[in-house]
Amino acid sequence: TLYFPKPFFVFSFIRPWIPILLGLHMQFSWATTCPEECRCDRTFVYCNERSLTSVPLGIGEGYKTLYLHNNQINNAGFPLELHNVASVETVYLYGNQLDEFPINLPKNTRVLHLQENNIQTVSRAALGQLLRLEELYLDDNSISTVGVEEGAFREAISLKILFLTKNHLSSIPIGLPEELRELRLDENRIALITDDAFENVTGLELLLLDGNLLTDEGLASRAFQSLSSLKTLSMARNSLMLPPPNLPTKCLVKLNLQDNMMNEIPVTAFHGLHRLERLDISNNQLQSLTQGVFDGLRSLRQLTVRNNLWHCDCDIKWVILWLKSLPATLNVRGFMCQRPESVRGMVIRELNLETIQCPGSTATVPRFTQQPAVTSSKETRTDSCVQVNWISTFTVTAYKVTWVKLGHSLVSDPLQETVVDGEQQGIRLTNLEPKSIYQICVDPLDAFNNYHPGDDTICSEVMTKSASFDSNENGAGPEQASQQDLSSSILLAGLIGGAVLIVLVVLLSIFCWHVHKKERSESSKWKYNRGRRKDDYCEAGTKKDNSILEMTETSFQIVSLNNEQLLKGDFRIQPIYTPNGGGIGYRDCPVANNSTAYYKNSVPESNPCHT
Repeated sequence: TLYFPKPFFVFSFIRPWIPILLGLHMQFSWATTCPEECRCDRTFVYCNERSLTSVPLGIGEGYKTLYLHNNQINNAGFPLELHNVASVETVYLYGNQLDEFPINLPKNTRVLHLQENNIQTVSRAALGQLLRLEELYLDDNSISTVGVEEGAFREAISLKILFLTKNHLSSIPIGLPEELRELRLDENRIALITDDAFENVTGLELLLLDGNLLTDEGLASRAFQSLSSLKTLSMARNSLMLPPPNLPTKCLVKLNLQDNMMNEIPVTAFHGLHRLERLDISNNQLQSLTQGVFDGLRSLRQLTVRNNLWHCDCDIKWVILWLKSLPATLNVRGFMCQRPESVRGMVIRELNLETIQCPGSTATVPRFTQQPAVTSSKETRTDSCVQVNWISTFTVTAYKVTWVKLGHSLVSDPLQETVVDGEQQGIRLTNLEPKSIYQICVDPLDAFNNYHPGDDTICSEVMTKSASFDSNENGAGPEQASQQDLSSSILLAGLIGGAVLIVLVVLLSIFCWHVHKKERSESSKWKYNRGRRKDDYCEAGTKKDNSILEMTETSFQIVSLNNEQLLKGDFRIQPIYTPNGGGIGYRDCPVANNSTAYYKNSVPESNPCHT
């Protein structure tokens, strides 16, 4: 016989009920820890838009998100017990009446929203309580530079995202946290950035400085040099005359410089930005660009230059050639002529070099676009071929030769290219169109078969001669070709003139036939009422409302003019004109109802009437 102690039987009985009891306990516990002023749902506490002046008491553990936005909470409304709630990670406090950075926030807060308050000061003590804070949003407050205690943001050692948009800052806050990755300072009053402003935030990846008061003088030469991890830099809507110097070259991918006052860009402004993919220089005062200014941008995918004062003169020629040589992967927007007036509104890429007017020149002269390392270049023109020769002062692996026909239209022919061995010093271009202008460029390639436009490039324009003729074949020569061209032109003009003449004759014949047919149709029927109004006939004695007498050839017939049925009764027939053109006669004759009187040779068959 086995003997079991009494506690064993009790435990065996209540064991299946333990999970149920625990669940009821948790539900009861959660229901009792939700403040009366709020609504709780799982891990969320909704206390927003309730006109609260302080944070409600009784927020227990287990909640992760606390909504307190759009209330009237002030700085005195944060109880100490709130700081000890360890489960809360996200707090929404925007749209309240805070004038200082609040204290006693939940100690494990990771995301804090404080937008649209009236916060003026930020203390080290307040941020020192939030060691796990990663995202801080302080947009649209009244924070000034003097209102931020030195090193205050550094107390938040885990801070990665800091938004300070639309405040009253005049400089960069001192003592930013080292872990910061994203900093937004747009729409402030920042006019000064020193060399050491970002020395502690070497891991910063995004920096927004749009809409400030930055000038070239207020921007230190090495302000951004320490930002080795920076990927996005935006400085739109400032007062810069030149791009910022010493930009970080290692990781920069996006650079926004639109809406400034830049009137020139130095050729070295973007030097070393090999990873830059997007560049925006729109809405500035640029009239021209220095040749080669974009040469170092190997990864560029989008270039925006809209709303500048592009002056399409000789200095813009290299831009035309550069645009036509770009790969399809690079999207360029906004190159449009503003001056001179003759080309205003034209897309620069579609311009023909012949349309560009150069000061002091009367004809198109072949010219070099840059002083190259290749010391000489010569084109020998023979018929429809061009012999291109060059001499290099250094060893070249290969040469890339490109040529394009420049026609009279704004759009040139497709660009053609070929690669020749570095040991060669010339190439003969054949199958060119006679009497045409070609742009020919020679680019030395490096050991990896890469080339850098503008570095060591020679470009020149050349015109091919007219097609040659063999004088030994049937004695034909240029004179005979000219005669053949003249004969062909005369023959073509004769054919066109003959066709036009035939068309005119046909049209004239149709018109005459139509007029003749119409006259014949009218002459075949002579009406009595010709040349007189209806009222005249009524005055002559005819029935005004019913009918008048109409004469057709040699007979009389009463015809209704108003499409009414003739009334039965007596009618008076009163001829006005005699058939032989004599005078007017009047006779009164009794006529039978609905009868018709017929005459022959203008004499009545009987003369029963008194004339």
